[in-house]
Amino acid sequence: MAALPGVEAARATMLENVAALPSERVALAQAVQRILAEPVLSARDQPPFAVSAMDGYAIRAADAPGILRVIGEAAAGAGFESACGVGEAVRISTGAAIPDGADTVVIQEDVQRDGDALAVPDAQPGANMRPQGGDFRAGVALLAAGRRLDGVALSLAAAAGHAELFVRRRPRIALLCSGDELVAPGTTPGRWQIFESASIGIAALVEDWGGTARKLEIEKDDVAAIAGAAEAGLRDCDLLVVIGGASVGDHDHARPALQQLGLKLMIEKVGVRPGKPTWFGVTPLGPVLGLPGNPASALVCAHLFLRPLLEKMLGRAFAVTFARARLMQALPANGPREHYLRAWLEADTQGQRTARAFEDQDSSLHAIFAAANALIRLPANAPAQAEGMLVDVLPLG
Repeated sequence: MAALPGVEAARATMLENVAALPSERVALAQAVQRILAEPVLSARDQPPFAVSAMDGYAIRAADAPGILRVIGEAAAGAGFESACGVGEAVRISTGAAIPDGADTVVIQEDVQRDGDALAVPDAQPGANMRPQGGDFRAGVALLAAGRRLDGVALSLAAAAGHAELFVRRRPRIALLCSGDELVAPGTTPGRWQIFESASIGIAALVEDWGGTARKLEIEKDDVAAIAGAAEAGLRDCDLLVVIGGASVGDHDHARPALQQLGLKLMIEKVGVRPGKPTWFGVTPLGPVLGLPGNPASALVCAHLFLRPLLEKMLGRAFAVTFARARLMQALPANGPREHYLRAWLEADTQGQRTARAFEDQDSSLHAIFAAANALIRLPANAPAQAEGMLVDVLPLG
């Protein structure tokens, strides 16, 4: 029997079969947490002219120290139209343009004024001034494509004069669960039924990662019904995520249903624990990612596979970034599948990262996943890990 592809190989195959989505122009107010599709360039210098950094008086440094004559005022948004000549001073506010002829600003606490007469101390050229272009110059790239737009980035774009930005369209992800045993939260379950929960968590992750999630109705264990729901989801979305129904039991109908839609299976299973039933394929209507039905397994594999697919659609190069942490307990040797253990990651009193795996790693345990903030990665066939050894850790926050 052929060996199962590992996480990295499976992820690479998946990424080869999705593409970056087109861009759209949105207003700054609608661009929060969106992904830039094009660099943001500055249209002009900022500040566009030299400005005062303090309230005081604009003068010529060559005239100081001495008694000068105040000839006018420059306020922010209302500059002084004339020039500051020899022996002259202009009252100036913070942010106001430096008048022509002046080359320094003396702050108001350092001068004495009597009418239009102003006694100023010694001054150096350029003091208390912000030069033209001191923040950025015209034509420079302020924000790179692929940047997630937070408040700081949007403020910078606004300072450069941009009211709208080109961003990637949000990936539209359809989520499909099936199973006679599943009912929606808030309904009354039958004697042998449980509440469906995996899609709730996956949908929240999709939204956190920059996509939009569309939860389809829970389907029963019926090939035709699942195929119909899958087709509807694929027609309206960029990626269909099928949760559950992918094992080899008599009631696992996800793959047969998708085969009716022309599914070409690229990944049948993955050498990962938890998450071996993860699969991936393409149809004429679009790509399909299959996740395990156990919520904890589905959430682990969402971090390993769904997030990279979303990042690719958003035009961003994705790399799973592991931290290194010191184990707080010994771990046994690993088997042939890469293992991701739910764990607690924190810093010790010396500021070094430490990680402790939860004792019970059963893939059906939801509460343990909620208590975890990281996943400890053990490579396939890794030897036993002694307490204090350094291991790879994937933070979940």
